[in-house]
Parts: sequence; structure tokens; C-alpha cells
Amino acid sequence: MRTALRIALAASAALLTLGVAQAQEKTLRIGTEGAYPPFNNLTADGQLVGFDIDIAKALCGEMKVKCTFVAQDWDGIIPALQAGKFDAIVASMSITPERAEKVDFTNKYYNTPPAIAAPKDSDIKGVTKEDLAGKTIGVQASTTHFNYSTKAYTDSTIKPYPTAQEYQLDLANGRVDAVNDDITVLEGWLATPDGACCKLIGSITPDIEIHGPGAGIAVRKGETELVNQFNKAIDAIRANGKYKEINDKYFKYDVYGGES
Repeated sequence: MRTALRIALAASAALLTLGVAQAQEKTLRIGTEGAYPPFNNLTADGQLVGFDIDIAKALCGEMKVKCTFVAQDWDGIIPALQAGKFDAIVASMSITPERAEKVDFTNKYYNTPPAIAAPKDSDIKGVTKEDLAGKTIGVQASTTHFNYSTKAYTDSTIKPYPTAQEYQLDLANGRVDAVNDDITVLEGWLATPDGACCKLIGSITPDIEIHGPGAGIAVRKGETELVNQFNKAIDAIRANGKYKEINDKYFKYDVYGGES
């Protein structure tokens, strides 16, 4: 009887230990685009890399959860979150009122301005409506940059693209006159052989109503506890130097922006 009791107690203890271990190994599924370097990109061997990916890994480390990543086309990324395909979006998603009707956002984890790029021999002198009048502007669809372009550049033709790589290819091949995107994305591309065709025209003063206060992490509506966990983790990596380490791996300046 005593032997049987000891075996039963040992088995119970083993199950309890297993339960604790499983709780500690909670997996958080992160959705990202995989087509927006240097923030997120798929390598030739199918690995997701970039600033967003490294930040997500650092946040998961602070939260003591395991993270896995899911590549998702940008147009369907919010519906995929709502459908439960993943638990959070870390994909350079700007925090906007329109999106906040569909998802809950964390605080920002970076904030950089938009900009205009054009071929090196372009006659475009600036980024105003007048500067771009009569021009065709390429921009990724379903983004704040597309929304801004359609509102601000009403004397231009706005051509939407599924990904940044596609508008970049068309700019290099002369099929559009200019492109609008985040300045860091454009600078990163211009520094590559593929971007040697083109130049940065200038940055655009963000429209807070369109561009929002920066990029945040999106979760399903009502998941307040997860938002709070992410916010604490963002503060932690900002304080302990991990954010700067990741920032400096990709950029020569602090992409976090002002303390807002």
C-alpha cells in the first residue's frame, strides 16, 4: 500500500511538473508580412528576418513565451488575426483609428516618417502636391502611405502594389515616376544594387490622422492582458539596452522617435 501510494504521489508530482513546464513554454504565434525589408523579409531559404522579427523575439523573451512566426500577405493580415491564424501582428503596422476599430494596439515600438523616391535623372524637386503634379506614384496598397498619397497627391496618378518590392521594380524600370513609403524602407532599398537607379527626394511631414503615432503590435479586440504584457516588454527592452542593440543592427539612428 505504501509503495503504491509513493508511486501515485510521484506520478502526481511528475504531472504537476509537466503542467508547469508546459505553462512556461506557452507559444505566441506572430503574424508578419515577410516582404517589407529591412523590417521584415523572407530569405531565399524561407527564414523570416528583419527589425520586426528581432523585436518580436526580444519581446517574447521578456514575456517568457516561445514565439513562432507566420508569413501573411499584407492585404489579409488583419482578417487572418481575427480568424485566429496567429495571436499578434508585428509587421510595421501603423496605429490608426480605422485599424483600431478592428484590432487593439500596443504602444508604438517605432515611428519613422514617410518619404518620396524617384529615378536619379528625375525632374521632381520636392514632395509637395505641386512637385508631383502629373506624375505617377507607386505605393503599397492598404497602407497609410497609400491613404496619404490618394489624399495629398490629387493631381497625380496613384498606382497601388501588393508589395514594396513590386513598386521598387517598376520605379527602377521607369513604369512609375516616384514612390511613397517609409523613409527607412526607401533608404534601405536605395543602398542596394537594385536601388542604384534612384534617389531620395525628401521626407514627408507625417499627417497624424493618417499615419498615426507610429507602428504598434496588433492583437484581437478585447485581449487587454496581452496588450499590457507587450507594453511592459517594450518598456523593458527600451530600458535594458536590447532595443538599442537591435536598432543599431539595422539603422544608424534611433527609429523609436520622440517619447510619445
